[in-house]
This record gives sequence, C-alpha cells and structure tokens, in this order.
Amino acid sequence: MGAQLRVYRQKIRSAQTTKKITRAMELIAASRIQKALARVQASAPYARAVTRAVSAVATYSNVNHVLTTEPERIDRAAVVVFASDRGLAGAFNANVLKASEELTTLLQGQGKQVVHYVVGRRAVGYFAFRKRTAERAWVGDTDTPSFTTAQEIGEELVARFVQPTAEGGVDEIHIVYNRFVSMLTQEPEVVRLLPLEVVEGVEEPGDTQILPLYEFEPEADAVLDALLPVYIESRIFNALLQSAASKQAATQKAMSAASDNADTLIRDYTRLANNARQAEITQQISEIVGGADALGPVK
Repeated sequence: MGAQLRVYRQKIRSAQTTKKITRAMELIAASRIQKALARVQASAPYARAVTRAVSAVATYSNVNHVLTTEPERIDRAAVVVFASDRGLAGAFNANVLKASEELTTLLQGQGKQVVHYVVGRRAVGYFAFRKRTAERAWVGDTDTPSFTTAQEIGEELVARFVQPTAEGGVDEIHIVYNRFVSMLTQEPEVVRLLPLEVVEGVEEPGDTQILPLYEFEPEADAVLDALLPVYIESRIFNALLQSAASKQAATQKAMSAASDNADTLIRDYTRLANNARQAEITQQISEIVGGADALGPVK
C-alpha cells in the first residue's frame, strides 16, 4: 500500500507541473493572438485596395494578360501549404495538411501534375516523413510573419507561373491555409491564386447608374505587370497572417483543454491516493487489533 500511495503522489506532482506549463502557454497564446489579429485587421484595407485596383484593370480592359487569362490546357499545378513551425496546437496542422492532400488528390484526378511549396517546419516534417519532395520550403517565420517572406514566396510563384511548363513552370497555383473565424473556429481555406480569380469584382451597375470609365497610363499590360505581383504578395501575406492568428487561437484552445485534463487527472489521482491511504490505515489498525488479541490472556 505504501508503494502504491507513493506512485499516486508522484503522478499528482507530475500533473500539477504539467498544468503549470500548459496554463503558462495558454496565457502566452492569449497575449499573442491579440497582436496577430491586429496585424490581420491592419493589412485588410491595403489588400482590399489592391484587389479593387486589379479588379478594375481586369474587368474594364480587353487585355489577354498571362496572369488573368485561363490557359487552354493545365498540365502542372502548384500547391502552397501554410502550416506552423511549432506544434501543441491541436488539429491546426493536421487540418491544413489534410485539406492539401484532398486538393492534391482532386488535381491529380484531373490529370494534373502537382508540385508542392511548404511553409512551416510541421509541413516540412510531414513531407519528409512520407519521403515526398517539396519544390521549396520556408521556415522560421510563421509565428510573426514578415512581409519579406511574402515577397519571397510571391516572387517564386510568379516566376514559376510565367515560366513555360516544359522548363519547370506551372499553369495554376493554389494556396491552402487556416482562416481565422473565431477564437474557437479555424477553418482550412483553399484558394486558387493564379490564374487570377477576382474575389471582389466590380458590382454590376443598376439602371440609374453610369458605367465607370478608366484610362490606363501607361498601357493596361504595364499596369497589370505592376499590380498583379503586388496583389499576389498581399494575398500571400494575408494567408500568413491568418495562419499565424489561427495557430495562436488553436494553441490557446489546446492548452486550455490540456489544463482541464490535468485538473481531472489531479482529482482522480487524489481520490485514488486517499483510498490507498485509507486502506493502509485500515490495514494497520487491523494488524494492531489482531496483535493485541494474540497477546491477550488465553481463556
């Protein structure tokens, strides 16, 4: 009984130590998520402004630009997966990796060759464990993403998109990331980035409205050449920020659940320890009473 009681007390101490760690990580994630959400909100006006500018050029110009024209045949597609550098975030990485696998299966079913670009050490480890090759990886900048990383990813993707397929280029580009919905919900988002799908197109004018007139200076081709890389970078940066905010929210939720589980373990082991201690006391009393009876006078 004494050995069993020591085991229970050791488990209680271990659970208490674990609870301290998970509670601290929960508080850290709660403080970081506010900064991450502030960055997402701060980047939204710029992203909307760039999207409207690109929408105007793509809608009100008769230009067959390589970034806005659907190719006749799509043979090769790129999938960019945004994961995190660290774990302890529940199903955060598993969900986005599962969504990327579903997208890959869908594209391959359409007869397309799929190449992957990964962001975050968890995605790199996922591909390495399955002995699959990623064209390029970016790590170390997922908790607080910088715009420099978005520029590097954007330059790489645009360069591969304008490159002929026979020379290693791609015909379309998809991104997969976790979109922040709320503190309790983060949903995997799949977006086709190129060829351009204008998500905030110009609304159709009513009967009393006048069609807007646009004059492009320089030519529309030059405007698209300048605007679309900026648009791609803004979308990628937004995906990085959304993923960072979602990761912090997932970490907070996971650590909160871990702290609750630690409380449950402490309560259960405390009950078992009390039962073991009571059984030990009962056994000792029984031994004392039995010994006293054995030493008593013989009748």
